[in-house]
Amino acid sequence: MENNTEVTEFILVGLTDDPEQQIPLFIVFLFVYLITLVGNLGMIELIILASCLHTPMYFFLTNLSLVDFGYSSAVTPKVMVGFLTGDKFILYNACATQFFFFVAFITVENSLLASMAYDRYAAVCKPLHYTTTMTTNVCACLAIGSCVCGFLNASIHTGNTFRLSFCRSNVVEHFFCDAPPLLAVSCSDNYISEMVIFFVVGFNDFFSILVILISYLFIFITILKMRSSEGHQKAFSTCASHLTAVSIFFFFFFLETESPSSHFIGHRNKMASCVLVRIVIPMLNPLVYSLRNKEVKSAFKKTVGKAKSSI
Repeated sequence: MENNTEVTEFILVGLTDDPEQQIPLFIVFLFVYLITLVGNLGMIELIILASCLHTPMYFFLTNLSLVDFGYSSAVTPKVMVGFLTGDKFILYNACATQFFFFVAFITVENSLLASMAYDRYAAVCKPLHYTTTMTTNVCACLAIGSCVCGFLNASIHTGNTFRLSFCRSNVVEHFFCDAPPLLAVSCSDNYISEMVIFFVVGFNDFFSILVILISYLFIFITILKMRSSEGHQKAFSTCASHLTAVSIFFFFFFLETESPSSHFIGHRNKMASCVLVRIVIPMLNPLVYSLRNKEVKSAFKKTVGKAKSSI
């Protein structure tokens, strides 16, 4: 379909119109973004430096931290600039680019969480065959597959959304370029676009959740068969960080998700829950994996100790 758009830029309404709240919100977002950068990039560096963390689980965690950094950076800097300068305009192509990378990164994260669930299944249910099951090639294929799914999904959604004509209005009731508010300001028939979003997003989410649920079902059955409390504790500690990250991601994702229609518009409370998914979750993942993981704590202490001794 030909894009007959007359809009060259969009106006992002944002979280508030109150000038007195702009600076406090900028400070909050800056604080969260800095923690996200330090946490995720620090986690990547720690895993690279600590040889004891060169395992499949931490290979996936490295990719997860990189993705969290990516999709936080796709949204947060533009939001902070808007708070600081009051500039709510975003060019059409910049909006499409932001939308593409955000969808790509969040889809890759979804797939990586499913891959990590399979890794935890192999570690708990098949510990003797773990090294032959989760080989370097298998881990690389899962990571590459997650990236392919993410960027393919982003291409579908970006083409599906920006093929529409935007001649009714350029005011987007959101703080970044996302599909539901963009569909709401389009003057084209949105039915096909909404169905594409519903089925593609539904398939991706359903497949990832199915892999996670099946993996943890087998993990739970294996734990029930264990007779020693030490085995129970070891199995739970193996899965605790990943299960916490999955719970946080899908809880806030489903809290924020709603039908991609006009119901979205005008509800600032919905945008507040969206902030948790888009801005806060990338900050929480490295904290979850560092605060709840003895191996990460031990590797961090050893790395810091080596750094001090070399000075």
